[in-house]
Amino acid sequence: MDDFVIRLWHRVGTIRAVFALVILAGLVGGLVIAGLQTQHDAPANSVKAAGAAYPLSSSSATPSASRPPANADEADALAKAKDAASDASVQAKAADDEARKKAEEAASRSNQRTTTAPPTNSPPKYPVPSSCDAYSGNKKIGCAVLVGYGFGLDQMPCLEKLWDRESHWNVSAANKSSGAYGIPQALPGSKMASVGADWKTNPETQIRWGLNYIKGRYNTPCGAWSHSQSTGWY
Repeated sequence: MDDFVIRLWHRVGTIRAVFALVILAGLVGGLVIAGLQTQHDAPANSVKAAGAAYPLSSSSATPSASRPPANADEADALAKAKDAASDASVQAKAADDEARKKAEEAASRSNQRTTTAPPTNSPPKYPVPSSCDAYSGNKKIGCAVLVGYGFGLDQMPCLEKLWDRESHWNVSAANKSSGAYGIPQALPGSKMASVGADWKTNPETQIRWGLNYIKGRYNTPCGAWSHSQSTGWY
């Protein structure tokens, strides 16, 4: 579309140049014809006498566009030239308006493409806040996901303690007796496939599932940690 707009602008410039040449040719041609007609209609002896008394210079032989028209034919030629110039101006403005409209539409579409949101089914990527720099490894990922889920950073100490007890934040932690797996100790571990097919190895996938579970059952990580302290599980 951008190439189309550029070609349209070039075409507008060409149209203007052609109109200008047509107007100039019409004006000069009309004036020359009118001048020749005037000379043809004048009596030969009058021209000859005028020539003897006032010799014509080479510049005075061509009618001037700045002087008043000498006769009706010349006036008609000037009027037609002005009409042609007016029509050309109207058409040039219309072409300008159309080109500007196309350019604005192309810019609007480009802006829409730039600001289009990613598909909702793609997993969110959470930036790590500077306040999470106190953590490292999977805990740092957990802090970023925690903030991305809308929890306050005041919940991070509770989450850290909860999953320290459950798995030591080990993505491969497995409970042989119960079958619980991963950082949040999902039971069974395959439940985490609802968040991502890489649930066995991706700490972010496991953390997202764990926070969904906590939010739905205990509202907050501190609520889950409180339950874990009183019962030994969550």
